[in-house]
Amino acid sequence: MTLVPVVQVKNIKNAVVPKDSLKATDTYSMNLKLITCLILGLMLPLSVTADIYKYTDAEGRIYLTDEPMYGHYRLLQRISTNGRVVKPARSGKSKVNYSALEQNRQRFSSLIEEVAQETLLRPELLHAVIRAESAYDPDAVSVKGAVGLMQLMPATAERYGVSDRNNPQQNVRGGANYLKDLLIMFEFDLKLAIAAYNAGENAVIRSGNKIPNYKETRNYVAKVLKFYRQNRFGNS
Repeated sequence: MTLVPVVQVKNIKNAVVPKDSLKATDTYSMNLKLITCLILGLMLPLSVTADIYKYTDAEGRIYLTDEPMYGHYRLLQRISTNGRVVKPARSGKSKVNYSALEQNRQRFSSLIEEVAQETLLRPELLHAVIRAESAYDPDAVSVKGAVGLMQLMPATAERYGVSDRNNPQQNVRGGANYLKDLLIMFEFDLKLAIAAYNAGENAVIRSGNKIPNYKETRNYVAKVLKFYRQNRFGNS
């Protein structure tokens, strides 16, 4: 993965700087073509096209990467290896079928129970995350490119051996194992693990092991915890 902090630079050698040298006043002043050349130079000849994603952290610093993990990454440009810019398709909204929520919940309950046993997670927690992520729609797609029941990004899927993000069995197993690793990483602090599932573990770490100050992430944590309580105590 190529992660490029965006800072004001005069030449390409200054494009990648140590994290500790970045300041909250760093601005998005680097020419995108320069960053494109850097990312393509590091990636070639691994792929025919390069997707460039933009991420802004809690302190306003901007990063560009060819391989997003999870959370607040936005597809900025898609560029072929010959330098031609290919505009990414943007629907402007997520694709989720809420009308079949209950039907799909019943459809995938046995799978969720099975994966919960495999990963030693509470099925109520998996249900809560899946409901918040996709409303149990196996074909759900977010504007950021997350796919399936547990809304896996490409890099997260690859990290957990998911070859087909649209396959419900693979998707739930990959997402559950990621969630389990996040719980271990954050010493079983449920709120932090849920926040990391939404915004990425690095966002939580950069926030001092606290829930990042993103409205989306804070709302997401509250939603998952609400669903989790409902599932455990039968108040849904």
